[in-house]
Amino acid sequence: MPMDEESQTNVDLLVPEESYLTSGVHIGTQQKSADMKGFIFKVRNDGLYVLDVKKTDERIKVAAKFLAQYEPGKILVVSTRQYGQKPAKVFARAIGTKVFAGRFVPGTMTNPNLPQFIEPDVLLATDPAADEQALREALNIGIPITALCDANNETRNVDIVIPTNNKGRRALAMIYWLLAREILKARGTILGNEDYRLTIEDFEATL
Repeated sequence: MPMDEESQTNVDLLVPEESYLTSGVHIGTQQKSADMKGFIFKVRNDGLYVLDVKKTDERIKVAAKFLAQYEPGKILVVSTRQYGQKPAKVFARAIGTKVFAGRFVPGTMTNPNLPQFIEPDVLLATDPAADEQALREALNIGIPITALCDANNETRNVDIVIPTNNKGRRALAMIYWLLAREILKARGTILGNEDYRLTIEDFEATL
């Protein structure tokens, strides 16, 4: 369904639409996968696909409710990508989850003989392509996968897709900051946004 610029505005967003746009959450790649077609708002003149921030917002709400049902220590967050490592770690600290930032060691979820072996109940991946090894192991052990997916990602193995720019520093900080806030609210750890002390800057990777 074609949308005009006006209809991108929505009152019930978790943050003002402007915040999503200034952090570049909507800036996709120059390729799009068939899987992500439904999350794309338009294509820019320079060939970049623009993601629909209303759908990003909806999916953050869905993912937060879903992840909030799990024991924090049974959630594994992974980020191979450099700019996703700091937000993933800060998110893990805020929520109490396990985190694997940097190269994912094969067998982490499947080989009990490894010192870093863990048995998560759910995986949160920063990029299904970069975090492919972690996704493969999550599929192997049959746990659900939530992932931040850009315009070019394949999503057939992802249970909950959060459509977003998953390469930009500020975009990744924004998504992880919001996801942490919404999970804490869903768990009842904080009552409202005013109780949330972390800032987007806290999540942002340094250059």
